[in-house]
Amino acid sequence: MPYEREHPLDITAASALAQALQQQLRQALIGQDEVIDEVITALIAGGHVLLEGVPGLGKTLLIRALARCFGGEFARIQFTPDLMPSDVTGHAVFDLQTEQFELRRGPVFTHLLLADEINRAPAKTQAALLEAMQERQVTLEGRALPLPQPFMVMATQNPIEQEGTYPLPEAELDRFMLKVHIGYPAAEHELELVRQVSRSTRADMLEVQPMRQVLDAQQVSDLQRAASTLPVDEQVLDYAVRLARATREWPGLAVGAGPRASIALVRCGRARAVLRGGTFVTPDDIEGGALAVLRHRIRLAPELDIDGLSADQVLGQLLDQIPAPRN
Repeated sequence: MPYEREHPLDITAASALAQALQQQLRQALIGQDEVIDEVITALIAGGHVLLEGVPGLGKTLLIRALARCFGGEFARIQFTPDLMPSDVTGHAVFDLQTEQFELRRGPVFTHLLLADEINRAPAKTQAALLEAMQERQVTLEGRALPLPQPFMVMATQNPIEQEGTYPLPEAELDRFMLKVHIGYPAAEHELELVRQVSRSTRADMLEVQPMRQVLDAQQVSDLQRAASTLPVDEQVLDYAVRLARATREWPGLAVGAGPRASIALVRCGRARAVLRGGTFVTPDDIEGGALAVLRHRIRLAPELDIDGLSADQVLGQLLDQIPAPRN
């Protein structure tokens, strides 16, 4: 059970910690401020992140930088077609000296887990993370073993259309609080990126060594606890639920988001409020995180797929038409 401080972190101190982390990460990933904010939002909200983008845009760099600033335990799993579930969770090994089976814990027993190119592995291996992501535990040989707290999975995936990828099971997609798209940087940011990399001692990547640790595992837990106490007005709560429920009957959506999406909208709203230094959650905090919360929980109707519309375009229309409380 995680240790709780006698004096909980107040919102002002929590916001200062979150903003210090934000500043450090912006030094590592140039021109991707929105992506950085969404990753920090998930960390504060206690959720998991699925980062999608073509190779070479800095997905792994961002996670390495977060691990550097975080100070907790960090593990990486490179997902490949031959990866087995036991390579993720661990397995029992027979010890010849003691003549007993011993449990060898897998890399999932950590604070921050990088599941790199998660959709390169088949569904059976992807599903090995389900229990860990939802219940913060892993069952090995009939024993439920708790994971270190806080625990966060950051998975990267290439777009599904790429060769050699497998779509993630819907049950696992729903366990990710946010699906974050990372795109190409603007021209001026790409110029700065090339300038910095060309000065680096590494051939083709930025260094994360100069980055400093700004918080530890206990402070992350304190930050999450502080965010969970942030007030949410009943009208704002109702707005989050209306957004999620609207996806279930919206024209052009074959599958809508479930109640887990409503909860994620509120948790992300609280985290976004902490990151901006607010003392309560506004409708803009809910709306600002809605695309990342909802885009992987819906499925377009076939006719919209044929028309070339994306999930974000349909969700943008929905957000424009669902009225937000303004009192």
